[in-house]
Amino acid sequence: MTNQNVVVADANSTINQVAISNFTTAAKKPPSSPGGYISISRKKLLKNLEINGGPRINSWVESMRASSPTHLKSTPSLSEEKSSWILHHPSALEMFEQIIEASEGKQIVMFLDYDGTLSPIVDDPDRAFMSKKMRATVRKVARCFPTAIVSGRCRDKVYKFVRLAELYYAGSHGMDIKGPAKGSKYKKGSEGLVFQAASEFLPMIDEVYKELVEKTKATPGAFVENNKFCVSVHFRCVDEKKWSEVALAVRSVLKEYPKLRLTQGRKVLEIRPTIKWDKGKALEFLLESLGFANCTDVFPVYIGDDKTDEDAFKVLRERGQGFGILVSKFPKDTNASYSLQEPTQVMDFLQRLVEWKKVSLHGYSRE
Repeated sequence: MTNQNVVVADANSTINQVAISNFTTAAKKPPSSPGGYISISRKKLLKNLEINGGPRINSWVESMRASSPTHLKSTPSLSEEKSSWILHHPSALEMFEQIIEASEGKQIVMFLDYDGTLSPIVDDPDRAFMSKKMRATVRKVARCFPTAIVSGRCRDKVYKFVRLAELYYAGSHGMDIKGPAKGSKYKKGSEGLVFQAASEFLPMIDEVYKELVEKTKATPGAFVENNKFCVSVHFRCVDEKKWSEVALAVRSVLKEYPKLRLTQGRKVLEIRPTIKWDKGKALEFLLESLGFANCTDVFPVYIGDDKTDEDAFKVLRERGQGFGILVSKFPKDTNASYSLQEPTQVMDFLQRLVEWKKVSLHGYSRE
């Protein structure tokens, strides 16, 4: 059983206290496997990663490859596959008018992943900077719609990249959430929403981080990142022949921590607490915190590029509200409805949203 820390410092804010109670209860439920997301049971994982089980390690490395697509040579079959995929996940830019039409009379709420969505994927995670133009665009979006950044990164680190106080930030895959205070345009120094779903795991996560740093230091290119409520082991810069070393290092540490689980993303292995909390839960929590619990007039739009974002895409499909937009140049199994190829297209889409909002406000009263 985990202890949940929830602090609402602004008693007059729009935060829904009932929603917080509901979600702290939901966070204690055992984890299930979200659609499109690789979540490996502890027993199966350790069986696959037996040090003396070479074939099993090879099989698991193949899973790492599958979750981390690279630039592929174009072939007729791949072109056909991509064309078919685009039919089912059309460009959000090309379908912009249809998306706006679907949002008619509803409050748009924006949810944005960071890496690969607002910033390009880079070899050094500490240098995943967003452009000044992207930051200006996100600022304009936040002035038009409630906006949240939902990332696997530590919340503080994402904030240092984005540096926009008017946004909501959900770090560590939604386990660490903070929102702006209400009042005179987010008065500096005043508190807003603070929610942490797994505080009791912090000492354990710190231990695991230190052990993984030690275990992986002999593998060139391996990088271990402490994201406060989870640990990310990046292998983007590791030679594929050495991926098994990374897998074995993770295995040797994880076997000592039965309260932690492992998931996979794009060239990253992530160790997290075994609680049912992810980006989908964070999305629902933020919607309720904003006062949209059980509302039919809300239109959430979630844009992300990784497997971790599938939890949020799935929630939107199940709610039958809003849309998920996957950022990818390659066909992928996804619960998203639309697609964009790269962060520059994300910026174009966000700019079109801002322009549409300006026109709608000047042309007639929508709200």
